Amino acid sequence: MASLSEKLASNMNMSAFSKAEELQKRIWFTLGALIIYRLGTFIPLPGIDPYALNELFSRHAGGILDMFNMFAGGALARMTIFALNIMPYISAAIIIQLGQSVIPSLAALKKEGEAGQRKTNQYTRILTVFITIIQGYSIAVGLESMGAVINPGFLFRFTTVVSLVAGTMFIVWLGEQITARGVGNGSSLIITVGIIANIPSAIAKTLELGRLGTIPASLIIFLMIMVFALIYAIVFVERAQRRIIIQYPKRQMGNAMTNGESSHLPLKINPTGVIPPIFASSLLMLPLTIVSFTSEKGPAWLTTLSSYLGHGKPVYLILFSALIIFFTFFYTAVVFNPEETADNLKRHGGFIAGIRPGKNTAEYIDYVLTRLTVLGSTYLVFLCVLPQVLITKLQVPFYLGGTTLLIVVQVTMDFVAQLQSHLLAHQYEGLIKKASLSKGRRSRSRK
Repeated sequence: MASLSEKLASNMNMSAFSKAEELQKRIWFTLGALIIYRLGTFIPLPGIDPYALNELFSRHAGGILDMFNMFAGGALARMTIFALNIMPYISAAIIIQLGQSVIPSLAALKKEGEAGQRKTNQYTRILTVFITIIQGYSIAVGLESMGAVINPGFLFRFTTVVSLVAGTMFIVWLGEQITARGVGNGSSLIITVGIIANIPSAIAKTLELGRLGTIPASLIIFLMIMVFALIYAIVFVERAQRRIIIQYPKRQMGNAMTNGESSHLPLKINPTGVIPPIFASSLLMLPLTIVSFTSEKGPAWLTTLSSYLGHGKPVYLILFSALIIFFTFFYTAVVFNPEETADNLKRHGGFIAGIRPGKNTAEYIDYVLTRLTVLGSTYLVFLCVLPQVLITKLQVPFYLGGTTLLIVVQVTMDFVAQLQSHLLAHQYEGLIKKASLSKGRRSRSRK
């Protein structure tokens, strides 16, 4: 027999959506905030020569600047106030969370609940401003050295840094507002919208290369098949679970004896989602942005470093893969604690068949989780690196690579899941109201 939640889920349709006014308001707020973000990606920084800027990006096409521009939704190529996007905030969040595993004072904030979270968010914002200042100043100096500035000097550098800091912090605030008052994770949606905005131009560029005969039509067909295969693989793996069966003993309820129940502990193959690729990209972009903008007129060793760390180069791919593996294990350890899970099971009388409660259960869960994390990190590296190698070798736009597809598909799945949860909550509220009304009518009829 279907459960109540399954019955409610089966009744989710456009009629249920039309009655969920709160959900509609949240969706409209999310759309409005994302439109404001996209408009901001077209507000240029003052003092930039657009023709010199276009020439600059033409010379560096296919490099790390293109990848940064992809995450910025094209704002970097236009050199707008949102050129750095939300990446400095993500870099700051990485540093703070790594610091919490090393610095005792930061680690203590985790145990302070909501107050500790507010302090952590405050430290992250302060560090975001500091990182944005460094990146903004490097961009200003790099643009001056490359001749993309109309009136170089202190005033240009100052206005550039202030504009980029203001733009980045506004995006951070906008993302927080989407998370609180909209649907979905604001930061992930902002990155996803920026990627989606560039996909049509990437497809058009690829088709144009095929029309001109630069790449064969068979290769374009192969790329399209690869994209759909990657989407299928992402959906399959992200929905896959390793279920550990949990048994509960029989219990005495008054004069009756209840039967033992069984449940399961679901463990995802990739519990960290899009966090490892985004964090790995963000952490690499932090120094690579500075290197890319200063290597042309800088010392010889800086130019050499820029060439080795170029997008698709072996050193870049090795660092990218290592960071993905590191963040996969790190965030799995952050979001899931086997000892705490084993203690909760023991407290509620649950146990795994053939495993003693307590320490042995924690070791077994940790063993299963470690194997899943190895599998998940291998999947992420394969997904993010292999298409990148192929696309770099074939000289086609890399907006359709594994990292971008993973972000778009994963964020879309999370967005749909939150829509369903909001609809489910709305239907529960409707049932509660109906139940309270029927009780009131019965009480009045008895009187």
